Amino acid sequence: MNRPEPALGNPRNTIAVLNQYRFVFQKKYGQNFLIDTHVLDKIISAAQIGPEDFVVEVGPGIGTMTQYLAYKAGRVAAIEIDKALIPILEDTLSGYDNVTILNEDVLKVDLCRLAEEENGGRPIKVVANLPYYITTPIIMGLFESHVPVESITVMVQKEVADRMRTGPGSKDYGALSLAVQYYARPDLIANVPPNCFIPRPRVGSAVVRLTRHEKPPVEAENEAYLFQLIRASFQQRRKTLVNGLNHAADVLVPKEKFEEALKKMGLTPDIRGEALTLPQFAELANLTWELQKTLHRDL
Repeated sequence: MNRPEPALGNPRNTIAVLNQYRFVFQKKYGQNFLIDTHVLDKIISAAQIGPEDFVVEVGPGIGTMTQYLAYKAGRVAAIEIDKALIPILEDTLSGYDNVTILNEDVLKVDLCRLAEEENGGRPIKVVANLPYYITTPIIMGLFESHVPVESITVMVQKEVADRMRTGPGSKDYGALSLAVQYYARPDLIANVPPNCFIPRPRVGSAVVRLTRHEKPPVEAENEAYLFQLIRASFQQRRKTLVNGLNHAADVLVPKEKFEEALKKMGLTPDIRGEALTLPQFAELANLTWELQKTLHRDL
């Protein structure tokens, strides 16, 4: 089947579709539809979509980027939570025989199973214009559930893009920075101003490509425990690292044992979590994991 060239992305066409269906934007879903063909081209180029790829798109909206993906990819699964958009998607994507529309909450979809059934378990590519309120849960869900993802190319709030890419000492540095960098290499593709969307968001956006590491850059004896430490270290940024860990319900290692571990690492006990690199967090986790495991078993 010859697939039609994408027609959406042009503001006039987008508005015509919205008017035809009398679509009402839902604030609870954080809906902002992209209306800039240059940005769409950059996303598709950055995601390196080709005829062999199975792509999962999160939040297709009226199908603007979906058309671009379907034109280039082998197959596309478009996951949309808003049931009011399903008839629109069925219309705007009717010319593409390689798209499956799923009216689901992506956080409840078994993407490992989807990748297995639709792509034989081979790595998939994820592309999304993510609602700001749900960016972190979606990205971390993809990584932590070990979905076979080759890359994630996403439109996110500019501030979130900065947090993904920054290092120790920055005000933007935190648990998301460390988690993203543990699993992937983050690359900024483009900054996107509010006038590229309908309706216009109040903040700037950015396109980021997360290319998954073949293996993490550090070795953690227990990955879940490493991220328990990282999350606890940033929950109260004004506290020292050991005081933050001491107040974390799921971290059982006594304060003095963390102080001993930090000393062994050549760090002072009054250091804050925001000063530690990913390798240092991994070393701290590995030095204290056996004690955490023993104490957990004793409960």
